[in-house]
Amino acid sequence: MINHTMMVSFVEPLPDAELDRYLADIERVLLETGVVQSFASARHITVPGEEEIPALIATVIVQIGVADRDALAKAFAAPGIEEVIGHWQARHPYKVGWANHEPLLATQP
Repeated sequence: MINHTMMVSFVEPLPDAELDRYLADIERVLLETGVVQSFASARHITVPGEEEIPALIATVIVQIGVADRDALAKAFAAPGIEEVIGHWQARHPYKVGWANHEPLLATQP
């Protein structure tokens, strides 16, 4: 199993309804590939003062799970993904950072 975790940072704040539509569009196009086994998203939880840190601060985290590298490549080439990205970038510019990784295992203190 490979997880593809994206940190999506919109340049300007989005109303909740717009962010929900963005996530629904991304989820739909990725799940339609047939290779995505899981999709999850969560909004960033802000901490006072974090805006002063020179880092990419996500608006939302998106994570998909796929079986292997071939499936990940198919997800990246999803029909319609370029149109969805272009549509949202034109309306609400954003930056993305991501990592492809094995599932994280939490440790207990």
